[in-house]
Amino acid sequence: MNRNLTDITVVLDRSGSMQRCRADAEGGINSFISDQKTKPGECTFTMVEFDSTYRFVHKGVPIANVPPYRLVPGGWTALLDAVGRAIDETGSRLDEMDDASRPGLVVFVIVTDGEENSSREYTLQQIKQKIEHQQSAYNWQFTFLGANQDAFLAGASLGVRRDAVAQYDVLNAGRMFAAASSNVSRMRSAAMLDMNVENSYTAQERTSMS
Repeated sequence: MNRNLTDITVVLDRSGSMQRCRADAEGGINSFISDQKTKPGECTFTMVEFDSTYRFVHKGVPIANVPPYRLVPGGWTALLDAVGRAIDETGSRLDEMDDASRPGLVVFVIVTDGEENSSREYTLQQIKQKIEHQQSAYNWQFTFLGANQDAFLAGASLGVRRDAVAQYDVLNAGRMFAAASSNVSRMRSAAMLDMNVENSYTAQERTSMS
């Protein structure tokens, strides 16, 4: 295991309702990426965007090579399909690596401004089983950020631990991504020092994005 290496996956909602906060969300995700580029250690980055379907924008690339992202909202919300495919693809990619090269930390950041309404490949129960398995068996870290819904209920239904769930206001999308970056940065620092990784948001971060 390479404790200096973090593998980050962002599963990002680009459904039509994101038009309301398009500029702020686009700036937020780009700031998230830029911030993670500056942190100590190595980092590979995957992004899956979803509307009525899903698309891999990046797949396990060095974060230093990730260009600015352009958010183009449209369509519905295939959240489960995007998360399920991202988990499966990441698992397959890491399985192909030798033990010494595998990342010491795997983080998923799931961002949505609405409820699932379009998935066809995966069920809610399948996703919950996948997330709970990866958390317990491999210590993958999942964080869920939700707007226009009860984020804590939605996160729990996916199997995400409560401390790693946050509710955000769509008008504070930029602050939400800043909080997510801070949380990921704390986890990266702990993993590099071989310390216990705590995946949670501070009270100040929760207030800033609500």
